[in-house]
Amino acid sequence: MEKVGAFYMMISIDEKAAMWFTNEFQNNNTVRMFPQYDGFGEKNKGFSLAFSAEAPSNIGFTKEINGISFYVEGNDIWFFEDTETCLSYNDEIKEIQISFKETMAIN
Repeated sequence: MEKVGAFYMMISIDEKAAMWFTNEFQNNNTVRMFPQYDGFGEKNKGFSLAFSAEAPSNIGFTKEINGISFYVEGNDIWFFEDTETCLSYNDEIKEIQISFKETMAIN
């Protein structure tokens, strides 16, 4: 768990998920993680987690795995507040799977 501003967050990405990102985002070593308004969402009603290959402008959080920098812009941090965001690869559907675990703030 890492403290970001006044709260804690954690992003975990398993090896198969990291390989999925390597294949999907070929020739890009940065992946932005951000909330996207779409009417659904497990953690924040009306929002889901989205990804894009773009250069950061105001990094609020970053984590490197297998040579890829996964980052969250400062204005998107609210989506990850006091949460562990887990990215794994689902072999059955051959896609990335996202789950959220609410955490208690650590003082």
